[in-house]
Amino acid sequence: MPKAIIKSKSGAIITIEGTKDEITQIISDFERTSFVQAAKTEIQKSVLERREEKKRSRASDLVIELREEGFFDKPKTLGEISHALENKGYLYPTTTLSGLVLGLVQRKQ
Repeated sequence: MPKAIIKSKSGAIITIEGTKDEITQIISDFERTSFVQAAKTEIQKSVLERREEKKRSRASDLVIELREEGFFDKPKTLGEISHALENKGYLYPTTTLSGLVLGLVQRKQ
């Protein structure tokens, strides 16, 4: 009886025994399922990256808006920036704002 051994990406070893047609069908299904799963994973990563990028640009836009309103005429702490954004209805922890503000300062914005 024909036999096939498949090693998955996770390291699992799968042994298949059956007719040549059965083994061919199982391997074909396995490869198609693996391809579909890899494609879904890539799509999910892409969606998460786009969401994160949108969130970052949106937060930086809000900080720039504060600057244009004269909020930074005097030096402000990250806590004060966070509180000002909170008053506008946006919740950003200071840990998120620290890198964002640093980047804006480095770009002289």
